[in-house]
Amino acid sequence: MSVLLETSLGDIVIDLEVDSCPKTCENFLKLCKVYYYNLNAFFNVSKDFLAQAGDPSATGTGGESIWSYIDPKSPRYFSPEIVPRLKHKERGTVSMAVAPSIEGLPKGGCASQFFITLANAPVEYLDGKHAVFGHVVEGLDTLEKLNEVFVDQDGRPLKDVRIRHVEILDDPFPDPPGLKVPDEIPTKPSDNSTRIAEDEDPLATLPEEEAEAQRRINAARASALTLEMVGDLPFANVRPPENILFVCKLNPVTRDEDLELIFSRFGTILSCQVIRDKKTGDSLQYAFIEFDKREDAEQAYFKMQNVLVDDRRIWVDLWVSRMSSHLYL
Repeated sequence: MSVLLETSLGDIVIDLEVDSCPKTCENFLKLCKVYYYNLNAFFNVSKDFLAQAGDPSATGTGGESIWSYIDPKSPRYFSPEIVPRLKHKERGTVSMAVAPSIEGLPKGGCASQFFITLANAPVEYLDGKHAVFGHVVEGLDTLEKLNEVFVDQDGRPLKDVRIRHVEILDDPFPDPPGLKVPDEIPTKPSDNSTRIAEDEDPLATLPEEEAEAQRRINAARASALTLEMVGDLPFANVRPPENILFVCKLNPVTRDEDLELIFSRFGTILSCQVIRDKKTGDSLQYAFIEFDKREDAEQAYFKMQNVLVDDRRIWVDLWVSRMSSHLYL
């Protein structure tokens, strides 16, 4: 009985001790089934000791059992299944973290947090305190990478290491009453991490042309956010039409008909609007021009380089989906 953890450092296959630790394994498998561990971060990594995950908040204080997940009125913890013969004797031992003694559970309790040992030697300190329930049978190279990550003062990797997805390879347990698998797999980490993303390389450098293109994309996004804040765009990240030109730095006296006359030579214009202050009616010095065809908008965009409008040089932006093409005219 086993599961596959697809992590940002590589895959890990875990064989479970379903006969010796049935309740623990059922809890783990069913949490996997409802995508509870998807996008969880390894929030505590100690070199040559262990790597801990299973807390959606990545604080070390969160997590719950599958029974609490199904019914919030059920206990958050269950009694640990500590089997004397199962010890933390080699790298890749998988164990449930046992919370300190709590009411009703004098020996502590288990919820969702688990850890994988990284030491090449036995870690006797953990025996009898935490509940071994599995062993890594594939992915020891991934554990080696995990053992070498840089961490902060709290043991959290500076660059996120996450469980991207979990595949259950074999599950002998029937689903507990009330278990419902979500319709969609999570796409956003629940801990709202602001550190280096697991797919981001902080040392990577781009060629100058690509770097300039990225700067323009960032500038476009910032401009869109500004328009949203002043109320001229409903959402900054909405996918805009591909047949619209955005024109700014206009002369305050430029009118709709002036722009329509200038740009109509490129094709049929459906609408042309200079954006004005809602109270005063004064021009805000930018406009949107909607063409009938995308090709006409693209032609206007490229042809309007180094062109004066009302004795002023303007900035024309092809309002395409990525909002990334900008020309200062």
